[in-house]
Amino acid sequence: MKKSSIFFIGVFLLISCNKEFNKVLKSTDYEYKLEMANKYYNQGKYNKAQQLFVELFPVMKGSDHFEDLYYKYAYCSYNLKDFEDAENLFNGYLGVFPNNPRAEEVAYMQAYSFYRQSPKVELEQTNTQKAIGMMQTFMMTYPNSSRLADAQEVINLCRAKLEEKQLKAAQLYYNLRQYQAAGIYFNNLLINYPDSKKGEDYMLMTVKSYYQFAKMSVPAKQEERYQKVVSEYFDFADRYPESKLLKEAESFKTLSENSIKQLKDEQVKASANS
Repeated sequence: MKKSSIFFIGVFLLISCNKEFNKVLKSTDYEYKLEMANKYYNQGKYNKAQQLFVELFPVMKGSDHFEDLYYKYAYCSYNLKDFEDAENLFNGYLGVFPNNPRAEEVAYMQAYSFYRQSPKVELEQTNTQKAIGMMQTFMMTYPNSSRLADAQEVINLCRAKLEEKQLKAAQLYYNLRQYQAAGIYFNNLLINYPDSKKGEDYMLMTVKSYYQFAKMSVPAKQEERYQKVVSEYFDFADRYPESKLLKEAESFKTLSENSIKQLKDEQVKASANS
């Protein structure tokens, strides 16, 4: 009985709210509509507020209410998780009100809206890259902003995602036995993310990839490619002399040096027999 009463009360309130909103929609009193739009916005009823702001946008353009309306209209899209529309609205706001005290906040939110559009690692990362660029622009435009730490954190998260995507590509090439491509990708990870915590792993995988590539090569190309393994090992040793992975990398250097020696011995024998 109690649950039934609660249900009917809920239905009654919903019907009453819808009647009120329909009344607002049909009204030709724009000041009243603006008042109700702000009320819905403050209550977190962003869908209703947005519908009213859309209607009021051309009506209030140029008025004293327009800046606040534009600001809240953009946030409605953001709070409704329509981040593409939010980014466009934040950008439009900055075009109309570039010197408003809210401009710094809106510039940050425009960049953050790109970040919120950043997809899963496996997908195209255009918006992730845009978010980095937008946040960097924000930091340069507002060097004294209280949001600098937040902006840097977003950049770090975006870069971590791009690093993970590149790592997955490198690992895929290695698993597919496309070792030259794997070596290039692991090496590029070091170039693109020199401060990565995984730098030692990338260097080891670079050595391993080039060793496997040399091993699979035709004899005429092997010496040069084994030399590449040795060179990559010494780069590893110079960069991470205390690495726990260095011993494993050294084993590939030793195998490569032994293979080079064997290839040279075979060349000597071949010359002697010719």
